[in-house]
Amino acid sequence: MQMRSAFLSIALALVTAGCARPHTAPAAQAAAPTLTGDPAHPAQTQGWVDTRLIFGLGPADHLDQGVSEADWRAFLDKEVTPRFPSGLSVLDLYGQWQGKDQPEPKRLRSKMLIVYYADTQENRGKIDAIRAAWKQKTGDQSVLRVTGPVDVSF
Repeated sequence: MQMRSAFLSIALALVTAGCARPHTAPAAQAAAPTLTGDPAHPAQTQGWVDTRLIFGLGPADHLDQGVSEADWRAFLDKEVTPRFPSGLSVLDLYGQWQGKDQPEPKRLRSKMLIVYYADTQENRGKIDAIRAAWKQKTGDQSVLRVTGPVDVSF
């Protein structure tokens, strides 16, 4: 009898376990899949672009040479963030670059800046200003720019 009672208890527990569902907060159930009501981060976009800028910081094998992390952040705070305060991303990279008068490529610590924005002449001018500011600061010949159309949703 005890065995039968234990078996029934286990069977009842298994049957009722299938009826249980995890508790979800009401706010999470009602959340929209995209951000709405924020003009800087629209739910749907048309005419937006993705720009990636590659900045050389200095020799990969000599961390004491070139632009320090503190100097990079100061540049980001002064030249980039005021132009694109709504958001951006920065990635650490390793890259190679061969200048026009160099016999072989230089191996560099680098940063990639990624910015999504409405494709306007004003915004493209901001990107060019960032590139010019970096070249003036460092004496670099170039800041690689890659820009392409994107479909974004926030």
